[in-house]
Formats: sequence, C-alpha cells, structure tokens
Amino acid sequence: MSESLTKDEQMKLGIQVGYVFRPSAPINEKDLFAGRTDQIRRVIDAIFQEGQHVVLYGERGVGKTSLANVISDFVEEAGKTILAPHVTCDRTDDYSKLWKKIFGEIYVVKSERGLGFLGKETSSTVSLGQELPNVLTPNDVRIHLNQLGRQCMLIVIIDEYDRLKGKEIRELFADTIKTLSDQTVPVTLVLVGVAESVNDLIAHHQSVERALVQIHMPRMKQQELEEIVTKGVGRVDMTIDNQGVRRLASLSKGLPHYTHLVALHSARLAIDSGQRHISLNNVDDGIKRALDDAQQSIRDAYQKATMSTRKESLYPSVMLACALAIPDEFGCFAAGDLREPLNKITGKPYAIPNYARHLKDLCEETRGPILKMRGTKHRLRFHFIDPLMQPFILMKGCAGKEIPFDLLDSTTLY
Repeated sequence: MSESLTKDEQMKLGIQVGYVFRPSAPINEKDLFAGRTDQIRRVIDAIFQEGQHVVLYGERGVGKTSLANVISDFVEEAGKTILAPHVTCDRTDDYSKLWKKIFGEIYVVKSERGLGFLGKETSSTVSLGQELPNVLTPNDVRIHLNQLGRQCMLIVIIDEYDRLKGKEIRELFADTIKTLSDQTVPVTLVLVGVAESVNDLIAHHQSVERALVQIHMPRMKQQELEEIVTKGVGRVDMTIDNQGVRRLASLSKGLPHYTHLVALHSARLAIDSGQRHISLNNVDDGIKRALDDAQQSIRDAYQKATMSTRKESLYPSVMLACALAIPDEFGCFAAGDLREPLNKITGKPYAIPNYARHLKDLCEETRGPILKMRGTKHRLRFHFIDPLMQPFILMKGCAGKEIPFDLLDSTTLY
C-alpha cells in the first residue's frame, strides 16, 4: 500500500490538479492539449497555403478556443517565428474597433532621437493599435497586415466571431478576406464561432467561400476524452483506475468541459484522502460533487424544465431518456429513440404517445426551452439547445440513482 500524502504534499498536489484540469478556462498549453489530430492538421495545412483562411465552427463547449490557443505552438515546431494575436469579439465591436483591438495585441519598438546634434536615441515599446486612425477600411487592414506578415508568420485568431452583429461588419470582413486572399497577403485569419454550419457564420458572403478552409469541430471521441484524463493525471504524477477513466469520459458525451470538471473533483477527493491514486469510487463521488459546481444557468434551466406539482412527474425521466438516447451524426434523436432508455429508467413500457407531450413542452418557453425541434410532422427530431445540459442530466440521474453509474460505461455515444 502506498504511503499517505503529507499535508504539504496534499496542498501542493491540489494546486497542481487545479492547473491541469480547468473546466472553466480553455487549454493554453500544447502539452495539456489532447486529441483533435485531424483538425490541427487541417488548420496547419491552411496556414502554409497562400491565400487561405480558416473558419473553425461547432457546438458550444467542444474545445474550439482551446485548439485556437495552441495553433501557434504546433506551427512553431516547423521552426517558424510566429506572431499570433488572439482576440474575442463582443457585441459592441464594429469593424474598426475590432481591428484596433487586434492590432492592439501587437507591440512594436519605436525609436526617437533627442534634441540637438548629439541627442541620445531612445526607444519604447508601443501598441500598434495606438498608431492607427479611429476609422479603418479593408485596404488599411491589408496594408498593415502585409507589412507585419513580411517579417514573421502572422496568424490572426478572431474568437466568438458569431457575436458580431449587423450586415455591415460581416460585409466588411468578407471584403477583407477577399482582398487578403486575392493579393496573397502573408497572413492567415482564423475565425472561430459557435454554429451548426459555416453558412451561419458567413451567410450571404459565399463569394469568399473559396478562400476559407471550413473546419467543423465535432464532439470529442471517447479516446480523446480519455487522453485528457490520462495526460492530466500523469502530469501531476497521479494514477487512476482504467474503469474510472472510461466512466468519466463516457459521462462527458464528447464535451471536454465535463471531463475536466469531474476529473478535477475526483482527483481532489483522492488527494483529500491522502492518496495519489484516483479510485473508481473517487470518480463516482466526483460526479456527485460536480453537480454542485455546474454552471448556475444549467442548474436553473434543469429546475425550470422538471418543476411539477405532481410527485410522479415524468419530465425528469423523459429528460434523462433524451440524454441517454443514441443520436445521429448531427446530435439529433427521434421520439422513438426514447422508448428503450425510458423503459429502463422507469421500469414501465411507455409508448410514444405517453411522452410525446413532454417532448413538445421541453421545446417551449414554459419549460425552457431545453430541446429544439426540427423536421416535418412525421419525421420530427430533437436535440439539446445547450449541449452542456446532456452530461448534467446524466450526472443528476446517477446521483439520484435513477440509473446506475455503470450504465454510463455501456452508453458511449461519441
């Protein structure tokens, strides 16, 4: 049996696991980044192609920003000097304000000579954004990017691009991409946004589509989520049960946020008991603790969706069945996909008419909406509006003993 950790070791290790497992912050270190080999390769290929730019899109919570954060680290392995300003859009940005924000992340050395023939030359570091006029045009942007791109490999990462509102700014960005591509300016723009399709990000601007490499970020595969856990645990010199790794990754349903959240609580439970090994019991208890640490908006939405004056309300069970249903490639499921999981949860043979109303209610304002309905009357399909809701529902189901923890191990959906 291994020696118990001292109090000082527990304190130090507790800080370390808080660094490697970060549910509320994107990864910004290549050594902690896991999976996404295909997406990384496609981004790097685009960077080395003149006139090509990148649109990185997908559901909320799949790790788009984390990938954007480590792009420059992977490119540096090719021996290139990288300049990669990374900004996040907000709803107040217009075209000029956003580009001044981008150039504000770039610093240059400015030299000045003092008065007189023997005046001493002094230098200072200033933000390039300070040197620019308040109003910028696509041509102004092209000129400055061209000057910078001749000196280094320039990658401009524009995160949460979907938050930019208004036709004018989208058209100006389309003009910018087109002129950068047509004139082969040595820069790569990486636009990152939440969207179901790239058309949601560049609607009405198909003229620039040929200049964009469109990279969809799907939910992570089971193996990739397990890699997050094993990399993080190994980084702090801890170990974990193989079954615990599988269970933790299965619960996450392709979303690294929950992998980090539950791994963090599981590791701290092991540390608090004086151990470096994370047991399966630690993982199960970590799932329960993670419920209290989930986003308040998720907890509130769940309560609103399941609230009922009836003790035997079917809404919690229907939502749990939705979370367990096996979706199609677009993350959607049909009403019929709920029959088997709902029967397992309740021990009763429910037919579609018994819970069709519940599905409809979960698509409306009175209970959320939690789900979004799509398709025609006889081919309706549903999906969670907020993808982070699905793993939360599974955690609630396990904590409330509506489903056994080991059921997670046999329902790997991604």
